[in-house]
Amino acid sequence: MEKSRTEYSTMNTVVAMISRIAAILMGFVTRVVFTHTLSESYVGINGLFTDILNVLSLTELGVETAISYALYRPIAQGDIRKQQILMRMFRTFYRITAGCVVMLGLSIIPFFDVLMKNRPDVDHLMLIYFLYLANSVVSYLLVYKRTLIEVHQLNYIVLLYQTAFLILQDICQIVILFTTHNFIFFLSIYIVCTLLSNICISRKADRMYPYLKEKTKEQLPEDERKDIFRNIKAMLMHKLGNVVVNNTDNLLISSFVGVISVGIYSNYFLLIGSVRQVLDQIFQGITASVGNLGATEDEGRVKSIFETAFFIGNWLYGAAAICLYELLNPFVELAFGKQYLFDMPVVLILCINFYINGTRKAVLTFRDSLGLFWFDRYKALVEAVLNLAISLILVWKFGTFGVFAGTFLSTMLTSVWVEPYVLYRHRLHAKVAPFFVRYVIYTAVTGVIWYGTDRLCLFADGGRVIVFLKRFFICAVVPSLVMLLCFCHTKEFGIVKRKALAIWKKRWTDGRKK
Repeated sequence: MEKSRTEYSTMNTVVAMISRIAAILMGFVTRVVFTHTLSESYVGINGLFTDILNVLSLTELGVETAISYALYRPIAQGDIRKQQILMRMFRTFYRITAGCVVMLGLSIIPFFDVLMKNRPDVDHLMLIYFLYLANSVVSYLLVYKRTLIEVHQLNYIVLLYQTAFLILQDICQIVILFTTHNFIFFLSIYIVCTLLSNICISRKADRMYPYLKEKTKEQLPEDERKDIFRNIKAMLMHKLGNVVVNNTDNLLISSFVGVISVGIYSNYFLLIGSVRQVLDQIFQGITASVGNLGATEDEGRVKSIFETAFFIGNWLYGAAAICLYELLNPFVELAFGKQYLFDMPVVLILCINFYINGTRKAVLTFRDSLGLFWFDRYKALVEAVLNLAISLILVWKFGTFGVFAGTFLSTMLTSVWVEPYVLYRHRLHAKVAPFFVRYVIYTAVTGVIWYGTDRLCLFADGGRVIVFLKRFFICAVVPSLVMLLCFCHTKEFGIVKRKALAIWKKRWTDGRKK
């Protein structure tokens, strides 16, 4: 029997969260071994080159999002021919992207001295960069077929393959670090596992959708091609804004503070990013279902589901931000050492940025799945300019803190209000004011709980491990318990409760029948 959108979303989300947690735990072990077996310079180089290649990902132009949106309706209608045409376009775009990444990656080499203040004394620096570049290029090969699986609401299949190869990669890298301490061998494993993962996913897609192998020379109608290129143009602007806001921090810190500081930040980025990846899987898991929802349901239904997703996002990211603020420094000190600690103001601004971006996830998921990225395209460019300008001004006086403060200010001045406005005006066709009232209430409640949790954590005393465990217990219980008391009578909580009970009953019934 055909699964419902809720069942697909639940399966994708559960598998995604379990997969990400497993991958993150292995990745963390690898990071600890990496930090203790190689010097701080290698840690900094890893963060810097990763950000450089993320900037080069601009060449992808947001094609994946635009093509995914174009696929939702043909899949809902069972239109095989149009799926074939779109996938052929997708393959061509990604081959061009791989070539562009190679050319742009090579063109950056003459500017290394500008990008690295106090250039570290690292052997084979050019070879290391070429390996990072090669891994980035390989990541675009065959990956387009993955999207077709995801758009069919079967993202969990892709995640199982990716997680298996990530764990294999981590195991191999740990062995190499312990036995050879060789960074070149360490990076080579990245390339091999990335390529093998893409090959396996590609073959799985060929088995699931045999029509991918059928050749077709048909073209989309002119108006549909124009729509796709219009959306790609809009996504390029969003991609540019996203890269400048989220992937230039290491470049600014490296240029104005030093590569060693990049290494310190990269540990925090790993931990915060790991939590973000787990929570993001909830929204990644519902993306295809939202696309299907938009193609088949009316705006009242879409609005109800969106507001429930926004409520869930605020709760989860709010509780997680509080936990991160209280636990990051104790954990970093235990895992990596005191030399890798940031001052608490820097930790605070990192956690606030984490929360603000988390509250945007529901909006962004619905915007992209419903194809609304054209309407706020200029916002992305304005945000990018503001972020770069403010960060450059503040980094001179406040150092690392100034870089992250620039990210916070640019986001508050643009994305936080523009993105919901676009969604409500162009798809939900409702007034956005009640949404902002709800946003303020959620944020205020989170702020009060944050302050109260911080006061309670001050009573945690003892050795470093004991303090960490006491804080962990407080953070695991207090924020979620208080949020439950505050929101248990809301409409959104009632919807979540009913959905959860319905899924549980169906699973129980199906289990009894078997």
